[in-house]
Amino acid sequence: MRTPCQNLVVVWVLIVGFLGCKDQVTNTSETSTTIFNRDLVVDLKDTGIKIQPTMYGIFFEDINFAADGGLYAEMIKNRSFEFTLPKTGWMEPNSDRHSYNNQSGIMSVVKYGGEGANHNFARVEVKDPQGYVLINEGFRGMGVHEGAQYDLSLKAAKHLGDITKIHFQIVDSLDQVLGETTILPDNKDWKTYNASFTVSKTEMKAKAKITFQGKGEIDMDMVSLFPKDTWKGREKGLRKDLVQLLADLNPGFLRFPGGCIVEGRTLARRYQWKKTVGDIEDREILINRWNTEFAHRPAPDYYQSFGLGFFEYFQLSEDIGAQPLPILGCGIACQFNTGELVPMNQLEPYVQDALDLIEFANGDVNTAWGKVRSEMGHPEPFNMKFIGIGNEQWGPAYIERYMVFEQAIKSKYPEIAIVSGSGPFPDGDYFEYGWDQLKKLNAEIVDEHYYRPPQWFRENADRYDSYDRTGPKVFAGEYAAQSVAIASPENKNNWECALSEAAFMTGLERNADVVYLTSYAPLMAHEEGWQWTPDMIWFNNLQSFGTANYQVQKMYATNAGTDLLSISENGEKLIGQDGLYATAVKDAYTNEIIIKMVNTSEGQQQVNIVFGNKSPKGEVEVLTLAMEDLQAENSFADPFKVSPKKRILELEEGKLAALLPPQAFVIYRVNI
Repeated sequence: MRTPCQNLVVVWVLIVGFLGCKDQVTNTSETSTTIFNRDLVVDLKDTGIKIQPTMYGIFFEDINFAADGGLYAEMIKNRSFEFTLPKTGWMEPNSDRHSYNNQSGIMSVVKYGGEGANHNFARVEVKDPQGYVLINEGFRGMGVHEGAQYDLSLKAAKHLGDITKIHFQIVDSLDQVLGETTILPDNKDWKTYNASFTVSKTEMKAKAKITFQGKGEIDMDMVSLFPKDTWKGREKGLRKDLVQLLADLNPGFLRFPGGCIVEGRTLARRYQWKKTVGDIEDREILINRWNTEFAHRPAPDYYQSFGLGFFEYFQLSEDIGAQPLPILGCGIACQFNTGELVPMNQLEPYVQDALDLIEFANGDVNTAWGKVRSEMGHPEPFNMKFIGIGNEQWGPAYIERYMVFEQAIKSKYPEIAIVSGSGPFPDGDYFEYGWDQLKKLNAEIVDEHYYRPPQWFRENADRYDSYDRTGPKVFAGEYAAQSVAIASPENKNNWECALSEAAFMTGLERNADVVYLTSYAPLMAHEEGWQWTPDMIWFNNLQSFGTANYQVQKMYATNAGTDLLSISENGEKLIGQDGLYATAVKDAYTNEIIIKMVNTSEGQQQVNIVFGNKSPKGEVEVLTLAMEDLQAENSFADPFKVSPKKRILELEEGKLAALLPPQAFVIYRVNI
């Protein structure tokens, strides 16, 4: 992903620098009663510049428990006993470890013989006919809803004696039963058992309680619990409310799987897409690279089950109408960790992974990887058009490897657009070197990342005005205003940050001939499981909400338009003069002009807008996102505190006359 994978020295340097330049969106010469009068012109002439369908998209990375414990709706933690400490997540409440003879039973972890991705299973010995109990704690607990149905599945094999029942219950903190079902094991060989039950009460911190009755030994694996009501009703699918928040963004693309998670701290722990497809049971888990990255938020129980793998990713992209944009490792581990390099003469398997991924996404069912996709339930191709090589790599080692990937991909799939990277920073030596080399290589799209203070975003609304129009296109792949400092646990998703991002985004849209893709990052965070802030969507075991930053992104993406127009004041573009930023587009499908205006000042702005030689009539739809309190945030208690309000405004003699509130982002839709 990004700069959170910097070593502590680098992070400390950045924190000091950012703290030194942090400011507020204020102007001490203004008061809230100040009114600026602005006469603006929207030129309706065709600029020839299109707003790309991919302009506003989504960046997904499994950080902050975004996949397991989040988007992937599995409720059992360590379901197949594969964590480094294989009993993690599991408790034996009636087991006396210090007096074996008095135990009602014991669970041991046994290794399968032979090769395979699923290495372990649990062997439960039951000594007391009254029962032996196991508890699974879930991901910071299990959220269950009153009246909702849940699907249980597990594999079991009777080893010795006769275990007659496996009683499965969902219980609260007082051990009160909220829902239950019973499985009757009947086979000495491995067999999958399924059952469903309904929960009687909503609970944030429920647990799974498994009671074994009988006497003897039974083997157990792949213990799994999902809500029946998943996204699109898919069995063992995705969490419905979180996917809906993504779909509501109207994303042009979905980037996956990151992020620094692509690279790994070491090459052995990099993300390998081939291990994330096929039967879920055969997907080899991996310790999450964010588990102990930050001393302020260690998460040693953070692993990747890959239940949300590349097939589910492509399927999700299709569901929400987003173009898939996968990012693959280039043979370099995270350069802020080990920077481990695969030798150039051993790079071929990494390159082949990229070629095979394209075949998996787009290949005919008669191809090797197209057949795998078809067998997973999707014979039609996913029509992938982009692929990214490397995440935040820099220096000659990256350029040397990128060239090999580019040559191989373009030779076989010339239609696939390749995204390259300019390193982890928006400026400096790494950035300048990367851009210089990629320009020489005629790279198609260059990924830029910036995590900076709010002031930086306001001051850089003209960042792309001077970019080479004949050079590579830009993917603003990761950005977010940091209220305190990069990697600080005190960062907030406050209105100042969101407003500053809205101002910056006018510059992205105004330069749509250069900027082709943009995405905020990171996307999601669990209320109790996060490592990095700020984040666009927050969730707990029951609820989720979009932040002020989410609302800004949604307003842009759902009002993207198709063609860039010019909006000016006295012939000059609006890039923050007296706190006013603006952009205008046409929507060829609705025949509307969409004007986006951001007022970062404390004063009101009276804007009088004319439309060239046209005099439109009728009503104007106005969407306003404004807050007097720059520190305001959305929350679980008040999820829509910072959210847009809609109203209707009448045009006056073909002119749009409106009063922009202080510290506001406003969109006007005008029929032409």
